[in-house]
Amino acid sequence: NNSFKITPALFDIWMQLLHQVAGSLLWLLDGPHADNLRRQAQARGIDPARLVFAPKVAPDAHLARHQLADLFLDSLPYNAHTTGSDALWAGLPVLTRIGRSYAARVAASLLHAVGLPQLCADSLPGYQAQVLALAGDAQARQRIRTQLEASRDVAPLFDSEAYARDFSALIWRMAERHAQGLPADHLLAQQE
Repeated sequence: NNSFKITPALFDIWMQLLHQVAGSLLWLLDGPHADNLRRQAQARGIDPARLVFAPKVAPDAHLARHQLADLFLDSLPYNAHTTGSDALWAGLPVLTRIGRSYAARVAASLLHAVGLPQLCADSLPGYQAQVLALAGDAQARQRIRTQLEASRDVAPLFDSEAYARDFSALIWRMAERHAQGLPADHLLAQQE
């Protein structure tokens, strides 16, 4: 995610995790805040070299490098959107903290749509504990990767044809309601 999404409270948790997980690195998107983040890491007792800044690359290279990471640590209060979806498509487990606003709930929606609601924490301490637990459990991470790989053909998140079909049907239903002079209303996709 972009570095402007990183709050001091979240950065503190990430630095605590680097203290707790020997040999771990924090892999971030390169940008204008890289030097400041390195300074902030050092101020928290973390070697700035443990923050790795990756440049933007073409989409295929972006997806490929996701496969090299162990965990995707989501940001808050503005969650990963496309980046989170990309990570899940690449088989990378995403851990998020569910917030209250739309922007803070997107990653949780993505995780529910691939059948991994257990990767959604409802508090920052819960998020930190979950990251720490998965960081130390390679078998659990592999099970999640296997589940993500299997979900590519069946999970609602990755079923673009069903999404397009449902969206089109909703647009037609809205147009029909308007033509009938009916007021706007909440519409749900019809189950087939």
